[in-house]
Amino acid sequence: MKNRKKKRVFKRLLLTIVAFVFAISFLLPTILTIANSFMSSAEISTNYGIIFSQYKELEYGEKNTDYIAEKVNLKFIPDMVDLSQYSTVLLKSPEYLLKFWNSVILVVPIVILQIIIALGAAYSFTRFRGKMKEILFFLYVALMLMPFQVTLVPNYLVSDWLGILDTRWSIILPGIFAPFSVYLLTKFMRRIPESLIEAAKLDGANEWQIFSKVCVPLCKGAIASVAILVFIDYWNMVEQPLILLSDSDKHPLSVFLSQINTGEVGLAFAVATIYMVPTILIFLYGEEYLVDGISYSGSVKG
Repeated sequence: MKNRKKKRVFKRLLLTIVAFVFAISFLLPTILTIANSFMSSAEISTNYGIIFSQYKELEYGEKNTDYIAEKVNLKFIPDMVDLSQYSTVLLKSPEYLLKFWNSVILVVPIVILQIIIALGAAYSFTRFRGKMKEILFFLYVALMLMPFQVTLVPNYLVSDWLGILDTRWSIILPGIFAPFSVYLLTKFMRRIPESLIEAAKLDGANEWQIFSKVCVPLCKGAIASVAILVFIDYWNMVEQPLILLSDSDKHPLSVFLSQINTGEVGLAFAVATIYMVPTILIFLYGEEYLVDGISYSGSVKG
């Protein structure tokens, strides 16, 4: 018995150590970005100079003498806290904040409207079965499995045909009708016990009342999960705005981040930190809902 307990303790300890190592590995880039955003440009150049000098030589065919480091020095604590990057981003250069609000204007309508449409579609797939509905649902799954790069050309052609190319609607409309939310909410709703719906029918509830007062309340965890995942997905989009929006003034901050040159590395760290704040806050606030929504097993809490 003692040997078994020792083995169990050893396994748990080993798994804990492995999980801790993986967690640190995943968190390192985020921690490094936040730490470097408080460093001066000179300190960043000293720590990572060789990376950017080589980058300039490869990309532009010119030697760069601004960066003097001979080796990469990963630092998680700045020698001296410098807020000049944040001052530039938040006060001196409003273009960064404008790009940030471009991201908000694009992503928030997609999240809200996609969930509203997905709830209606999921309820229809759940309540009204048939061969055509199953075929249509299969097509939804097939479309969801396709990488979004495949659908960029059709989206471009349809947007051009509708006359919304180079407008925000060319990004918002395809996002509203994305199949991911429909699939996830349909799978969730199909786990709701049929006895609850039958009980609601016996009480005289019509389809709208069953949908709004039975299914939707039971799907709160799934709705929160979908909202978080959809928000993170579209918050980090790059290809869609580059292809569908020719006006750079309408580009979100995710596109602008990729265009910051090597001479503004400190600004890139600061902008990236600001850009991470909404996703981190949403994840921390909705973590419990996300876990409940993904791990839902069909049981109903009473």
